[in-house]
Parts: sequence; C-alpha cells; structure tokens
Amino acid sequence: MSNLLVNIHESLVSKQTGKSYLIKGNYEYYHYLCDGFDDRGWGCGYRTLQTICSWLKLNHMDVAVPSIREIQSILVDLEDKPKTFIGSRQWIGSFEVCLVIDKLFDVPCKIIHINKGDDLKTIVDALVKHFIEYSSPVMMGGDVDCSSKGIMGIHIGDHGASLLVVDPHYVGKQPRKNYLQDHGWVKWQPLHDFLSSSFYNLCLPQVKAKIV
Repeated sequence: MSNLLVNIHESLVSKQTGKSYLIKGNYEYYHYLCDGFDDRGWGCGYRTLQTICSWLKLNHMDVAVPSIREIQSILVDLEDKPKTFIGSRQWIGSFEVCLVIDKLFDVPCKIIHINKGDDLKTIVDALVKHFIEYSSPVMMGGDVDCSSKGIMGIHIGDHGASLLVVDPHYVGKQPRKNYLQDHGWVKWQPLHDFLSSSFYNLCLPQVKAKIV
C-alpha cells in the first residue's frame, strides 16, 4: 500500500437518524497533486477513477493503479479517444471510467443516468441495492455540476437520503482524516444539495470485495 490515506470516510457518521449502507474493504484517497502531477482544474475524473482502482486492487485483483497518462493511453488504445488525447487536459466521465475498469480489472460497470439533480431520489433504491450486493465505490459526474466525486455510501434518514461523497479536489500534502472530514472533503451530502439543473451519470462497478 502507498503512503496515501486510506478509508478517509471512517468514523464520519450521518447526523440523521436512519440507516447507512457503505462500501466494504479499503481504498486509497487520490486527489489533485497527490502524486506530484499537477492536474488542478481538470483531473477530478481521473482521481476518482484512481480511488476506485485502488479499491479494486486491494479487494479484488492486484493490478497497479494507473497514472493519468496511463489512463489516457488505455482510452486511446480502446479507440474511445484520438491519439491527441494523450498528454491533454481533457476531462473524463463515468463512461470512460467504466471502460478503464473493464479493461484493467475485467469488471463490468452499470451506468445510471439522471436527467436532472431533482431526480436523484429516483435512484435511492438502486444505490441501496448496490451497496448491499456489491459494496464497491461509485463514481458520480455531471454536466453543470462537472465535479467528479466518489460515492462511498448512502444514508436513508428521516429527512431523506444523503450520499457519502469523497471529493478529489483537495490540493496539498496528505492531511489527517479528521482534517478532510472537518473541511468537507469527505462528507454526507443530502440529495437536495446536488444541482437541480445538472444531469448526473453514476458508474457502479459490479464486483464484490474478497472480504467478509
């Protein structure tokens, strides 16, 4: 395991009464500049993918987490992107995340598309089912809300559902987990706090951790 922080969501409990459904197994927190590569402003999708890949590496198949350049090369090899994509600062979204996970780990992914943030409540049951059956991290991205994020759980409470968001936009040296939690880099976000005007795509890896 690298020197990246592991399981930064641990001990972060929803303030609502109700029930939480969380990932199982370990993952490493990838974020802007975590490996010295400056991807500020465009690399959040890659960092969320790397976080999910770290979970797959630690819990499913011992395959190295790809660098941003390696991710770009994979997408070019799959003919999803032109050769000019390598070395560019172009974003990637949930579809590209699915392609890379399938290529590296032979794991299929389910894509859920939501036309607008107000409709996120329609996929609550699907997310609960995912965390019960697979307990793998989910990637979430959108258009107006173009900030990629990892989803590590869902909480069903008295006032609706919240998602456990791991935000890859943190810049700096690896802080302590409580710093990330106190400053909102990992947080429980109510569904009504997502942008109502944005569509969202979610990528759900269809694989279970090899742990009890």
